[in-house]
Amino acid sequence: MGIEGIRSVGIIGTGWVGASVAISTLNLGVINELLLFDAKPDLADGEALDLSHGSSFYPSCDVRAVKLDEMLGTDVVVLCAGRGGRPEESRLDLLKDNARIAAGIAEQFKAYRGIVVVVANPVDILTQVFCETSQLDPARVIGTGTMLDTARLRDVLGRELKLSPRSVHAHVVGEHGDSEAVLWSSARIGGTALREWPGWTEAQERAIATEVRTAATEIIKRKGATNHAIGLVTASLVGYILRGEQRVLTVSCLRTEGEFAGVTMSLPTVVGLRGGMDVSAGLKMSDQEHAQLIASAEVLRRAKSSL
Repeated sequence: MGIEGIRSVGIIGTGWVGASVAISTLNLGVINELLLFDAKPDLADGEALDLSHGSSFYPSCDVRAVKLDEMLGTDVVVLCAGRGGRPEESRLDLLKDNARIAAGIAEQFKAYRGIVVVVANPVDILTQVFCETSQLDPARVIGTGTMLDTARLRDVLGRELKLSPRSVHAHVVGEHGDSEAVLWSSARIGGTALREWPGWTEAQERAIATEVRTAATEIIKRKGATNHAIGLVTASLVGYILRGEQRVLTVSCLRTEGEFAGVTMSLPTVVGLRGGMDVSAGLKMSDQEHAQLIASAEVLRRAKSSL
């Protein structure tokens, strides 16, 4: 925790996503200080002023724009810097531009003692780039990974089944992108296996998997960016870290053991005050799902090696 018990979070990059992360984090009420940085200083200043003017409507928190080195004393820093995706562009198409930005920032965080949350895309590769460049413990560099895909999956399933998404227990793993894998075989509605739910069919699985995988593209076509859902996802992740909740989440971390060692991808991970701990050993999945996950890991290996 920060100086004198202050819980402090920094957001690097105050575009669409950074601004949504900021307002969602303020509304959680888990921090005392929110620091903003952007390569365009006026943008960070403007966001800080705008957010501060709403201080009567969220729990007490000091919001201000700062220089990048002032982020080094925060408990959590959130990396949103980078350009956004364009229509018909995959997340991996962003790779070289945003990897260069992430590496430049990571160079300045080699002495950082907090937790880094990477949001910018392609999130899996940028998480690995930041981890390797900063030389921080891989447990302390966490990408939002497929937390958003998992949230989208639960939303679509809830709509399909006319149930609250909170009653749906299903996960997306692997790349946050086109090669992601849905673990249908372990999906549950309450305590009931989804595949035993009355009327459920494999045709629904194929259609829903496609809808979840292409969700970002459809949103970008309509409004130019995705920001609100990822803002809520990221703020929740920051809250889980700061409260030490030890939640099992599908976040992206550099895997150091097992068959996916050396790959940064989303698998079940316990997240708390010390960062992320892989708990995917023994993860139950069908042979087909396992093959999809292996293929997803290979996509990410190739993308990383292209740098």
